[in-house]
Amino acid sequence: MANRFLHLARHGEAIDEGRLTEAGQQQARLLGRRLANVPLTAIHHSPLPRAVHTAELIGESLPDVPLCAEDVLGDYIPPVPDPDALPEVYTRFLDGVTPTEYTDGARLAAAAIERYALPAVSEPAGSDTHELIVTHNFLIGWFIRHALDAPDHRWLGLNQSNCALTTILYRPDRPPALVRFNDMSHLPAELRWTGFPSDLNI
Repeated sequence: MANRFLHLARHGEAIDEGRLTEAGQQQARLLGRRLANVPLTAIHHSPLPRAVHTAELIGESLPDVPLCAEDVLGDYIPPVPDPDALPEVYTRFLDGVTPTEYTDGARLAAAAIERYALPAVSEPAGSDTHELIVTHNFLIGWFIRHALDAPDHRWLGLNQSNCALTTILYRPDRPPALVRFNDMSHLPAELRWTGFPSDLNI
């Protein structure tokens, strides 16, 4: 039975939604070095510049692995069935999200799950597969929520550090398994915890 490992990483630290900071570039290169010996078949990434640049820098350590930009891996709001039923902290956070943004986000999030959150196809025994997705905080939370079969809104509160590594294992005979979450062991202390409030850096 083949195992399918889906590795997910948030882009490196960036400024003004653009390209990476110097710290973000270091984060991406260190993640690439960590993954250098993983037999990745593809690096899928968001089409936004901060994710594209992150994927390119990771790819320096994986020169034979193709990079593929995918619209479904962009930065959007995954499904929230009833925003008014959420705790107040989340309703404030989502204030200003338009009905169109909710509709488009739900469509893209469903397409991302349909495309990537699935077991390996029939492969010879022992032929495990590995793919990397470089994307954004909300979508990684959505993949984790799906893997754990949690309510749709529970992607909220699942926060990812920049270039931390999350891995989900998909097998045909059982539910998905969260193998690692927000793993920053490849990053030195000064490059960890970006993306979180500073008072959480303990």
